[in-house]
Amino acid sequence: MDSKPNILFVFTDQQRADTIGVQNPVMRTPVTDRLCAEGATLTQAYTPVPVCVPARCSLIFGQYAHKTDCFDNGFPMPEVTQERPTFMSLLTEAGYQAHGVGKMHFTPDRRALRGFESRDHSGEGVRNVGDDDYVSWLHQNGYDYVHDANGVRGEMYYIPQPSQMPAWAHNSHWVADRCLEFLGNRDRSRPFFLWTSFIDPHPPFAPPVPWNKLYRAPSMPLPKRPPDLHNFWIYVNRVQNRYKFRDAGIDDNLLRVMKAYYYATVSFIDYNVGRIVKCLQENGELENTLILWSSDHGEYLGDYDCFGKRTFLGSVANVPLIVRYPERFRAGLRVGGPASLVDIMPTFLAAANVDAEKADLDGVDLAELAADPDMREAVYGQYQRGNKASYMALTRRWKYVYCASDNREFLFDLLVDPEEMRNRAETLGYLDRTRAMRNDLIAYLRQEGCTEPLDGDSWRVYPPPEFPRDPDAGLLFQDAPWSRPHMHIPGYSDDAAPGEGGRSPVVVRAFVSGR
Repeated sequence: MDSKPNILFVFTDQQRADTIGVQNPVMRTPVTDRLCAEGATLTQAYTPVPVCVPARCSLIFGQYAHKTDCFDNGFPMPEVTQERPTFMSLLTEAGYQAHGVGKMHFTPDRRALRGFESRDHSGEGVRNVGDDDYVSWLHQNGYDYVHDANGVRGEMYYIPQPSQMPAWAHNSHWVADRCLEFLGNRDRSRPFFLWTSFIDPHPPFAPPVPWNKLYRAPSMPLPKRPPDLHNFWIYVNRVQNRYKFRDAGIDDNLLRVMKAYYYATVSFIDYNVGRIVKCLQENGELENTLILWSSDHGEYLGDYDCFGKRTFLGSVANVPLIVRYPERFRAGLRVGGPASLVDIMPTFLAAANVDAEKADLDGVDLAELAADPDMREAVYGQYQRGNKASYMALTRRWKYVYCASDNREFLFDLLVDPEEMRNRAETLGYLDRTRAMRNDLIAYLRQEGCTEPLDGDSWRVYPPPEFPRDPDAGLLFQDAPWSRPHMHIPGYSDDAAPGEGGRSPVVVRAFVSGR
C-alpha cells in the first residue's frame, strides 16, 4: 500500500448480531445495511468474553482472557507495555492520530488513554460530574437536574423508557457530534484512527423522542423459547435474572415493548453513524477509510426467559462484525467462518501495514479470513474462572460449551439448529462429537498453559457456587454517586433505608461479581 488508510471503528455495547436489517427484516438500519452491501459481514463473529470489561480487554490487546487475566467486570485490565501493546498504541507509534469518543469501560482507570492521543470520555456510574465529559456537557447545557442521563437503572434496568434527553442531547448523538468535531479539526498530515463507542443498546433501553415510536410493541416478535428452555439455564442466568429484577414472572407485552425500545436505540445509533459516514464521503475520505462495526457482546432480551449476558448462547455471544474497505474486502461478501473480537487488532494493523510480531496476538487478519473462511478451525471463549467459569469452542458447524458452575456440557449443531433450540451434548448419535469437541478444547487450553480448569484429561469439578434463597437478595441498585446527595428529600427521605433514595450510600450485592 502506498499510504495508510484512515480507520473508523464503530463499537456498540450489548448489540446482538441479529439487529442488522440485512439479517432481520424488522430492523431499520439503512447505514449498517449500506456497510454490509459495500463490505464484508462476518456472520459467525463471537465475543471472547461475554461481558463488557473483559471483552474490551481482549479486543484492545488482541488476546484471549487466559492471557489478559481479565475474566469479568471485577478484574483489572493489564497495563500497556512494549511487550503487550494495544492496537491504539501501535497505531499511534505508526503515525496515526488516535482519538476515542464515548464508552471504553477501561479498568481500573476509566480515563486512561491506553494508547490514544486523546479521548472524549463517557461512561456509566459517574462518581463526579467532572470525571465524565458527556455529563459535564449536559450540566453546562442546563440538564443538571437529570440524574440518569443514559436511562434510569436499578429497578428500571429492564423497563423500557423514553430518554429524559432530547435527541440532540442524547448520548448517541453526543458521541457522533464529538466525532465530527474531531474530523473537522484533526491533523490532516496524518491518517486518523477514530474509535466511535456508544453506550447503547445496553440497558436501560431509553431511545429519545421520536425514536421511541419507531417500532411499536404489538408488531414485535416474541423472544426465542425452546420447549425445555429452563434446561438452558446455568448459575449465571439465575443470578442475572435475580439482580436485574427479572425473576418474578414473564409479561409478553413488556417483552414486546422492551424489544421495540432496544431496536430503537440501535436504529438511532445507525442514524448517528450515518452522519459520520456522510462527513467522510463529502470530504472525499470514504474510500480511503477502513470502517469496522462491532460490539462487545449481545443481550438475551427475553430469549430462554433470560436477560443480560455472560453466557455463550448466540443471543449473547454472537456479535455484529462488518468491515468496509474496498481495497481489502469484496463488496457484499458474507463470511461464515468463525471469527472473534481478537481478530480486530490484527485486521487494523495489517491494513495500516504495522508489524504485529511483538504483540503475541491470538486473532487473524479478517481480510485473510474473508478470502479463506476455512483457514482456522475454531475460536474460543472463557467467562469467569473457578466454579463460575464457562468455556467455549466454536467451529463453522459446532459449538461446544462447558459450564463449571453446573458441571454441564452443551453442544449445538449450527447446521441443522442455527437458533440453538436443542442441546445435543448427551444425545445418542452426537456423543462422539461431544467427546471430540471436549477433547479439542481441553487440548487447546493445556497447550496455552491454562490448566486451572483441568483435571488430567477431564474438566475439574468444583463445589457449586452458592445462590441466596431470599428472593430479594442481590437486587441491583445503581445510582450515579454524584447524584446521591440530591436524592435526599427533606421531611420524606430522612429515615429512608439504604438504597431507597435517602442519604445513605447504596449497597450493591457481592455474590454477583465473583470476586
